[in-house]
Amino acid sequence: MASGFFVLLDDIAAIMDDVAVMSKVAAKKTAGILGDDLAVNAEKASGFASSRELPVLWAISKGSLLNKVIILPIAFLLSAFFPVAIIVILVLGGLFLAYEGAEKIYEFIFPHEHEESEGITDEILTEEEILEAEKGKVKSAIITDFILSVEIVIIALGTVIGKPIAQQIMVVSIIAVIATIGVYGIVALIVRMDEAGFKLIQISKKDKSILKFIGNILVKALPLVIKALTVIGTIALILVAGGIFVHYIPFFHHLAEQIEIPAIIKEFVVGIVLGFAVLAIVNVIKKILPKKAAH
Repeated sequence: MASGFFVLLDDIAAIMDDVAVMSKVAAKKTAGILGDDLAVNAEKASGFASSRELPVLWAISKGSLLNKVIILPIAFLLSAFFPVAIIVILVLGGLFLAYEGAEKIYEFIFPHEHEESEGITDEILTEEEILEAEKGKVKSAIITDFILSVEIVIIALGTVIGKPIAQQIMVVSIIAVIATIGVYGIVALIVRMDEAGFKLIQISKKDKSILKFIGNILVKALPLVIKALTVIGTIALILVAGGIFVHYIPFFHHLAEQIEIPAIIKEFVVGIVLGFAVLAIVNVIKKILPKKAAH
């Protein structure tokens, strides 16, 4: 009886060891997209009043966690019974990411006024107006997170295909948790850099001290970090989308094989071309719909 118990423990230990090894492999495979996820979500979570940064980030984090709860069981079921659907979802998600990236570039080249729901303005707003204004950006962040979460889950799932379902669930779930807690934990640190800097400056009693020096660096660095993350996030959206198109659409896959340039350039070009194509279609639809509504 005792020997059977120890054999069971040994089996459990072996399974957990396998899970740890596979999780490490899956983490390496998803490292790139986790970096993209960080850049995109840090940009999405910025631009709010200091007192609202953490509440907004918490709202996005909860949405991200809910995304994972929705995605994981569906991914396992589709992978087992309808694998083609996984590719379709990936491509549709890629189109959305490419569209978002292209839209950001378009708005940078041809700036125009944003609707209030897209972010927080410089106007003095009531608490109700601030909460209402946040909803648009939070919703956008959660939608983008959903797409990136699908990519993360699918890539992680691809590293454990053929393994027992229990191990698949454990490995992919571990990656999903890391993607949520790790990414948004780092995002929280980034958006609170200036607050940490001000605290260091306040507790520093000398005009020239290490604490004050570090505090000033943190305060001055935050705008630069946010701007950098905005650029990185936009590039990340296009690269992730382009990677999906090149890997999962046969036409682009064969085309990419025939062109002797670095893969990252191929993916960026494909992503930005399709992104602007989708943007053009969306803009045409937006112009047509109001006219129809007017009639």
